[in-house]
Amino acid sequence: MRLWKRIALLTAWVGVLDSIYLTILKLSNNKSLCIQGVGDCWSVNTSIYSEIFGIPIAILGLGAYGFILMLLWAERRSRLVHQYADFILFGVTLIGIIYSTYLTYLEIAVIKAICPFCVVSAVAMLILFIYSVKRLFEPSGDES
Repeated sequence: MRLWKRIALLTAWVGVLDSIYLTILKLSNNKSLCIQGVGDCWSVNTSIYSEIFGIPIAILGLGAYGFILMLLWAERRSRLVHQYADFILFGVTLIGIIYSTYLTYLEIAVIKAICPFCVVSAVAMLILFIYSVKRLFEPSGDES
């Protein structure tokens, strides 16, 4: 399980960095930040679906990945957090994977463009979701 925990921590950091990049791209409105010839991050990041109530989706992703990192860090330091960490992690990643699936659907079916950085985020959330399910079914005690 320790390997999985390391993978989860690394994946959450990738999610944080990816979300920061997407937030900078969204807030700067600088098309040159998109990698040319690889997908169409510009169309996705400027679509009406890239915000909720004026808040860029990338900031929500940053919050989710940051929360996951804090949870994984705090569970070793707080008995209360440790007691509920499996369920909290599952809940956060379940919401994340459902929302990532919805956004991927929008990219493919509605916007008709794929943002490679959004795909990175979706894959990162999938890995974290798999880790959370694994933790629910294979509790590892203090090794997690």
